Amino acid sequence: MEQQQRTIGGYLKSNWFWLTVNLASSIPLILLIWDFAQDTLSVDPINAINNRTGRAAIVILLLSLACTPVNTVFGFRKALTVRKALGLWAFFYAGLHLFNFVGLDYFFDVNLILQDAVLKKPYILAGLGALLILLPLAITSTRSWMRRLGRNWKRLHRTVYAAGGLAVLHFFWQAKAAERIEPLLYALALALLLILRIPALRRAIVKMRTQWLGNRSQPALEHR
Repeated sequence: MEQQQRTIGGYLKSNWFWLTVNLASSIPLILLIWDFAQDTLSVDPINAINNRTGRAAIVILLLSLACTPVNTVFGFRKALTVRKALGLWAFFYAGLHLFNFVGLDYFFDVNLILQDAVLKKPYILAGLGALLILLPLAITSTRSWMRRLGRNWKRLHRTVYAAGGLAVLHFFWQAKAAERIEPLLYALALALLLILRIPALRRAIVKMRTQWLGNRSQPALEHR
């Protein structure tokens, strides 16, 4: 029993950040289920589910894209350990978003969906494009797929930025003119994350961070 407690304690200590991020990522789902059970989603529950799942998908997707820049800028390597988990959560919420749209909003009427997507609501095509990009990324997120694809795995998973761009465009086109500040903020965040991935800028940031940390530790070493 004592050995088991030490094992559990060791696991929690070494994986606390991963567990915390996954728990936080589940909160939108928990709140959605709770409000649905309490019948407090709003007067238009289908629209409420649509908005909540869509917002959760895009926010978590951007957070997954932020993991590498966070490590680059701050040297916080634990951020890299949650990148895949956040990507899977983003795909999960995007899937719920699509199911709500196709099933509850359009009652699986494919002809009506295609008609609206082509003629009236192009944001449908942008959202579908984002989800279709995320689908192979979710499928190939395992270590076995990393070994199978080799270098092509990284090439494939770089398309996540295209998914992010389409998701932002989907949100922007769907939003009313007075409500487009939020998608513009997401677009700005995505642009910043892309800029931080420029190799020359990444190297410069890492060099500056290393020098800054070295300068901070130098007085302490001299004092000792």
